[in-house]
Amino acid sequence: MGTAGTTEREPASSELLAELLDLRHEVVVEGGELLDLWRPALKRRAFLPSAVNLARYIALRRRDLRPLQEALMPLGLSSLGRCEARVLENLDAVIASLSSILDTPDATSSHPRARAFYRGNRLLQRHTAAVFGPARATREVRIMVTLPSEAAESYPFVRDLVREGADVVRINCAHDTDEAWSAMAENARRAAAETGHPCRLLIDLEGPRARTGRIAGTTEDVRVQAGDAVRLVVGEPERAPDPPQIECSLADAVAQLRPGHEVCIDEGRIRLVAEDTDGRSARLRVTRVESKGRLKPNKGLNFPATALHVQPLTTKDLADLDTVAREADIVGYSFVQRPEDIARLQDELRERTPRSLAILAKIETEQAIRRLPEIIVQGAGSQPFAVMIARGDLAVEIGFARLAEIQEEILWLCEAAHVPVVWATQVLDTFVRKGTHSRAEMTDAAMAERSECVMLNKGPYVLEAVSILDDVLGRMEAHQLKKTSRLRALRAW
Repeated sequence: MGTAGTTEREPASSELLAELLDLRHEVVVEGGELLDLWRPALKRRAFLPSAVNLARYIALRRRDLRPLQEALMPLGLSSLGRCEARVLENLDAVIASLSSILDTPDATSSHPRARAFYRGNRLLQRHTAAVFGPARATREVRIMVTLPSEAAESYPFVRDLVREGADVVRINCAHDTDEAWSAMAENARRAAAETGHPCRLLIDLEGPRARTGRIAGTTEDVRVQAGDAVRLVVGEPERAPDPPQIECSLADAVAQLRPGHEVCIDEGRIRLVAEDTDGRSARLRVTRVESKGRLKPNKGLNFPATALHVQPLTTKDLADLDTVAREADIVGYSFVQRPEDIARLQDELRERTPRSLAILAKIETEQAIRRLPEIIVQGAGSQPFAVMIARGDLAVEIGFARLAEIQEEILWLCEAAHVPVVWATQVLDTFVRKGTHSRAEMTDAAMAERSECVMLNKGPYVLEAVSILDDVLGRMEAHQLKKTSRLRALRAW
């Protein structure tokens, strides 16, 4: 028995080569079957090679490859742990090398040419540029910045953002007006022209946001602690109710809530469980409270145990799409859970513009994770497409303990599809808001290099944060490319 629970096995054997050849055959066959299911959505020729690789990656990762990895490593062969962008090429390279070691050349075992081997990397770069524009000379990872309301009137602020390193600016349709969005868009285009740095415009649809509304209780300052009861209601709360009442902005969420289901307020700072429901309201019991436990309006609501059936395009979104289709380069899409959700947005966009706008799908629920391959195929099969790891909502929905694992799996799957990923939620958040550094946030920013784009939120120190992130990403790219360590010369000692 080896260390760390691994099992040693004799690596140089004909059985190992046979195992690899069988694995290659199974990956091709199963990948082909999966691709056949996807073909109706594959209308964009530029994505077809990526869809093939994605299908093969899913087939490969259905298997536990750890024993095979351990057997290959003593031979100095690839451990298959970095094959996301090039599944078959990686397998062929390993098979060819092992055939040479065993002196049993096989008709199918030739090393891929370098250009073919790295084709997946080029496809990912190409698809990233199609969504987020060209990379800067100093780094590949793009920086996205959420625009504050002042960006509609302050052109110098937008110009400075682009000059400091913003490659994409984001407008949030939950705030401001369509006139303000158009003014922000014009300022972004002007800044790109003046600075010479291309800058894409993302306009983020509000979507069916579940948030707290009006709060009513026996006191004006409603505070709760573990064990307290509250009631979640649709519509205006009663005056001075006991227990306190919290208005929910999303009626469908309350209607679909069932006894035993968890409800989280403000990214899980207040956690509750439903005790009884009647479709229009639900009595909840507080199970955990962080900080002071004060109930406030306009805080996010999550329903981790409830498989919500909600249309991701609201009436407001459909009205906003007129401006979005005219101004945006990228459409941000919240609460995507199924490929049909992507198809609906695609239909709405086709009715409004002949341009092939890019779509950024925000992955924030368990249901979206389970359908992610089909969501990617539906989106990227027709137009430039990217995925956002909405880490705040996702952490509450799946549990904080699973977030690190799931965000890695999303990165791997998207790399296999050659689809760019946005690393979002609270990047350098303390610095953006307060101008003070956090060790954990700096480490998080460095790890974000494995994505194709990193999002900063708005705040008084966002200009300085862009400059810091630009420097961190540039440094990290010299050391790391996705999952692969790059052996740049070290001069720290």
